[in-house]
Amino acid sequence: MLTILGFVMIATFLVLIMTKKMSPIAALVLIPALFCVLVGQGAKLGDYVIEGVGDLAPTAAMLMFAIVYFGVMIDVGLFDPIVRGILRFCKADPMRIVVGTALLASIVSLDGDGSTTFMITVSAMYPLYKRLKMSLVVLTGVAATANGVMNTLPWGGPTARAATALKVDATDIFVPMIPALAVGLLAVFLLSYVLGLRERKRLGTLTLDEVLEPVTEPVTETVLVEAGGGSGKGTARTGSGGGAGSSAGGVSYDKGADGKGSDVEEPADDEEFKGLDPNRSTLRPRLYWFNAGLTLVLLTAMIMQLMPIPVLFLLGAALALTVNFPSMKDQRARIAAHADNVLNVSGMVFAAAVFTGVLTGTGMVEHMADWLVGAVPEGMGPHMGIVTGLLSLPLTYFMSNDGFYFGVLPVLAEAGAAHGVSPLEVARASIVGQPLHMSSPLVPAVYVLVGMAKVEFGDHTRFTVKWAVLTSLVVLAAAILFGAI
Repeated sequence: MLTILGFVMIATFLVLIMTKKMSPIAALVLIPALFCVLVGQGAKLGDYVIEGVGDLAPTAAMLMFAIVYFGVMIDVGLFDPIVRGILRFCKADPMRIVVGTALLASIVSLDGDGSTTFMITVSAMYPLYKRLKMSLVVLTGVAATANGVMNTLPWGGPTARAATALKVDATDIFVPMIPALAVGLLAVFLLSYVLGLRERKRLGTLTLDEVLEPVTEPVTETVLVEAGGGSGKGTARTGSGGGAGSSAGGVSYDKGADGKGSDVEEPADDEEFKGLDPNRSTLRPRLYWFNAGLTLVLLTAMIMQLMPIPVLFLLGAALALTVNFPSMKDQRARIAAHADNVLNVSGMVFAAAVFTGVLTGTGMVEHMADWLVGAVPEGMGPHMGIVTGLLSLPLTYFMSNDGFYFGVLPVLAEAGAAHGVSPLEVARASIVGQPLHMSSPLVPAVYVLVGMAKVEFGDHTRFTVKWAVLTSLVVLAAAILFGAI
């Protein structure tokens, strides 16, 4: 009964958020509370929630101070050169922009922290996606999938958990998987290329000149449109305003055969471009190298695990605020500017604590895992590596990494050992599902991603899951081909 109710609860949650019948926070709280009562353990709901909150509190604290830290770094201009570099590469070509998103997310993922990756990637790319009217779920989908592949790094979490759970060396898990993971990353770049071509076909080929320069006067641009072999000519006026938000220059469109020779209105959007305004009052060019050094030290300390990550971000945020904004008034203004993101993300994490607390406390997770393991046919025993790889997709999506690697993986490894399958092979297969895992509703970092990109979680899920599953299967197939599994 607990197995059935567990699957029904998860399915109910996913349906409600994907159809937008409930907000993610409300669904994360109310659905598990209802099912906790249905299984006859309503009296213990408070204990389950408190236990779940206790488990996720460090994560919530880390996200809160990480958002403040990187928000300050964005304010003071640390990432402006990255944005300019991406713009030079992308040239406002939708295909290049999507590929650039995958590249940036992959590079930043080297620090092993998904939240950091998403904050930097969205901060750099969001204004460009908005300015060119590109699909924001492409941004979140590509970033999440790229980060999922890179999340398998030994310091990223899953590999270390698998090594700990099965008492093997993390290096022995990761190194043989490098070729397969490289193929997975290539698959992400290929996916971003295809999605970029779709965006280019939808929007046309665009050129964006002096995008970082503020527009102070209305500008009349010539719009050249090719339609059915002929060409049309018109004018378009860009918006004006020399405030903090206006930073886009003129845009000219060269559309495909379906283009129309009409005037194109391109109003400036203050909110969209405030992060790119080269004249914003929060810039601290004289402190650029201090901020760059502080960020490098912070990321190095994270990778070397010198301190718990929440403590590192707490110290980093306090130091960044104090040095860049000595005035108490300015510090309060910066904190207030990022309070919306902090509240949304931390609120989502604590709501997720209700979901995970009920799943774990009622025993649903354990029963679901036992049922899935028991459903494996006896004849598949000698192929437990492949079975583990396939099971890692749904299990790491519906469970936390801790629950899967410390609760389910040892059972799978034991079943494999009975048929002569090495624990190392099972451990390698267990990290295959990470591209899908990074879009799980139980991963706090994904709420940073969708929150900063202003994308509904249901929309992100509906768009991303199929591509993430495909990427995971590519990694699995490559691992089998290269003999790692």
